[in-house]
Amino acid sequence: MRVLVTGGTGFVGSQLVTALVERGDSVRVLRRASSSLVVLEGLPVEHVVGDILDPSAAARAVEGCDWVFHVAGLSSYWRARREEIYRVNVEGTRIVIDACLRAGVRRVVHTSSVGAIGIPPEGTVGDEDTTFDRTSAAFAYADSKRLAEGEVRKAVERGLPAVIVNPGVVIGPGDHYLISGSIVVEISRRRLPAVPPGGICTADVEAVIQGHIAAARYGRVGDRYILGGENLTYQQIAATVAEIAGKPTPRRTIPRQALPLLGAFVGIVNRVSSRPPAVSGEQIRLSARNVFFDSGKAVRELGYPLLPFRGAAEKAFCWYREHGYVI
Repeated sequence: MRVLVTGGTGFVGSQLVTALVERGDSVRVLRRASSSLVVLEGLPVEHVVGDILDPSAAARAVEGCDWVFHVAGLSSYWRARREEIYRVNVEGTRIVIDACLRAGVRRVVHTSSVGAIGIPPEGTVGDEDTTFDRTSAAFAYADSKRLAEGEVRKAVERGLPAVIVNPGVVIGPGDHYLISGSIVVEISRRRLPAVPPGGICTADVEAVIQGHIAAARYGRVGDRYILGGENLTYQQIAATVAEIAGKPTPRRTIPRQALPLLGAFVGIVNRVSSRPPAVSGEQIRLSARNVFFDSGKAVRELGYPLLPFRGAAEKAFCWYREHGYVI
C-alpha cells in the first residue's frame, strides 16, 4: 500500500508514519524544508518537500497513493496569528483534498479535532452530533477545524472517499513541538500552585494512531469519529503527572470567576510581548469548562481502544526526560 502522510514530521503524523512503516506500507511524507526530522530518523520513508498551501506540491505528494492521511495543520494556535490559522487549516485542507480528488485516491482520512465539534452543554458529554456552539465559533482554532471539515464534506459530495477523525488532547512520546505535551513538561518542571477548575478529553497517541488506521480501513465515508480516552479534570491530570514526575500535587483550584480577567490579562501580555506565548487568553478562559467527549462510536465501529491517561503520561514523561526537556 502506498500511503501519504501530510504533517508527517509532527507529533501525531510522525507516530502514524512509524506505525504505517511497521505495517509494511510504502510511506511518503509531505513536509516543509524547515521541518525537524528528529522523529523520523532511521525510517525508510519518501520525502516530498513542499507546503500544503502549494497546489503543485500537494499534487506531487498524492500522485500514485492509495491512502492519504491529512494530518498537517496549525495546532499551536496560541503561537500563530488568527489569519494564519484559517489559511493553513482551511485553505490547506481544501488544496490537499482537491489534489486527492484529481488523483483518484482510494481513501482519505482527515485529522480534525474535538474542537471542531464544539463545547458540549454544561454537565453533558459531547459526541459526533454535538451542536457547534457560539463560544467555539469565536475560537479561531476550533472554527478553522470546523470549516476544514466542511471542505472535506464538500469533496465527499463530489465522490471523495474520505473519513474524519476527531482526536481529543493527545498525550504520548514524540511531541517535540510541545503541543499538548506541554501539560506534562510544565507540571514536571515546577511546582504548580493551582490549576483551572475545568477538564478535557485526553487521548493516548497510541490509540489515536490505531484509530486513524482503523478509520482508513473501516470508517464510513463522510462520517466523523471521536478518538478520545479518559475525561479528566485538570486537577486529576496534574495529580497524575506530578506523581509520575515526583513533584508535589497542586492542591488549589483557580476560582472560576477569576479566569475571564486572567485570560484578558494574558491576551494583552501576548500582544505586546516579543516572545512566543506559552498560553493564550482563549485557553485560560476555556479552562473553566469541562470539555468532555464520548468515543463510543469509534469503539463500536472501528474497534478503537480506550487507553488510560496515566500510561500515556508515563510514556510522554520518559520521552521528555530522555530528550532533555525535563530532568
